[in-house]
Amino acid sequence: MIRVGIGGWTYEPWRDGVFFPEKWPQSRELEYASRKMTAIEVNGTYYSGFKPPTFRKWHDETPEGFVFTLKASRYCTNRKVLAEVGESVGKFVNQGISELGPKLGAILWQFMATKKFDAADFAAFIKLLPQTQDGLKLRHAIEVRHDSFNHPDFVKMCRDANVAIVFADSAKYPTLADVTADFVYARLEDAKAEVETGYTAEELDRWARISRSWAEGHQPDGLTYADRASHHAGQPRDVFVYMINGAKERAPAAAMSLIERV
Repeated sequence: MIRVGIGGWTYEPWRDGVFFPEKWPQSRELEYASRKMTAIEVNGTYYSGFKPPTFRKWHDETPEGFVFTLKASRYCTNRKVLAEVGESVGKFVNQGISELGPKLGAILWQFMATKKFDAADFAAFIKLLPQTQDGLKLRHAIEVRHDSFNHPDFVKMCRDANVAIVFADSAKYPTLADVTADFVYARLEDAKAEVETGYTAEELDRWARISRSWAEGHQPDGLTYADRASHHAGQPRDVFVYMINGAKERAPAAAMSLIERV
């Protein structure tokens, strides 16, 4: 299944008819957004912890089939020695995320652009990522932003662990399209404010073709790979595509336009 969404749901420029209807209650913004998108990436979990009732509330306010990505705590990723983050990883997954049940799509582990690839340390970090929480299967995606990760060894360690490398369409960071898991995670970060839908119609058509190709089990041509050998080649995959950053005010229109195409 291809799911398309945005980052968060509380953003003032989306109000008053831009995305949310005029005078739409802020307390019902998740309800509205989750019926226009098929996924949302939660940024708030990167900055602070939440309690189980909050995750249960998100679950109950959204329709069947909708999913959330949770961005993992910065205390797990903004560390010099990743092999030492086991306690922080445990704290993050134990805060009640299993209350989302099947609406937990993936966990995003995002690293700063200053973080360089250290093979031994990243291998140790990946081993710390739990496979389940309270009986719920966890899916992990790693977003890296330094050119040193454009390396076959990084691709192999993620592929061996069934951890997805985030594909980022970004003007600032490297793009790695290597498929390393039984799902694909993409962040389209290069929207333009002057384009009503963030991306042009031609660009959206292209991303729709790429998304369908990923879902069918392929690795599309025209993207950047460090080691193109595919994980589960030819087998259908779930695909998560988020319109995020760039011109954020255009993200909902971009996501809805892509949903129409896929």
